[in-house]
Amino acid sequence: YYNFHPGSHVGQGIETGIEMITALLNDIITPEQSTIVLLETMAGKGTEIGGTFEELAAIMSGVRLRDKLGVCLDTCHISDGGYDIADPDSVLAEFDRVIGLEKLHALHINDSRHPQGSHKDRHAKIGEGTIGEERLAAFLNHPKLQGLPCILETPNDLNGYAREIRLLRESTRQSR
Repeated sequence: YYNFHPGSHVGQGIETGIEMITALLNDIITPEQSTIVLLETMAGKGTEIGGTFEELAAIMSGVRLRDKLGVCLDTCHISDGGYDIADPDSVLAEFDRVIGLEKLHALHINDSRHPQGSHKDRHAKIGEGTIGEERLAAFLNHPKLQGLPCILETPNDLNGYAREIRLLRESTRQSR
């Protein structure tokens, strides 16, 4: 997998930004590549694109080699973008309706410094943000997310990462 933020329209409008991102993906994705390009869900701050599942779906629908394209869902970004992580059934049903769960290939795990719908994109340590350890654990334990690679993406040091990994492993084991 190769994960990246889709980009920003820098004042040109969402439609133009989506067209430009789609054109670029069509230029660089080749039939022989084995790497799946992952568009990351975004918080919707400023002029960035990908703050809604619909924006990602619009990009994906214009890419010729769609089998080489997927999504990485970022927990801070979707919460800041307005999706309610406390209701994983609803979030994943919406993702499936708009994009398709078969396109979900990875997760970025982090808490958020800001409330749901803030469009801020400020990551927090697990359990120290507005999402909280309990909601993250419930989200990660959802049956439709099992087996996906999870990348911890919090502002931390090595000891802090070790603590968060232990915490997440404990909370996901207990819920299964």
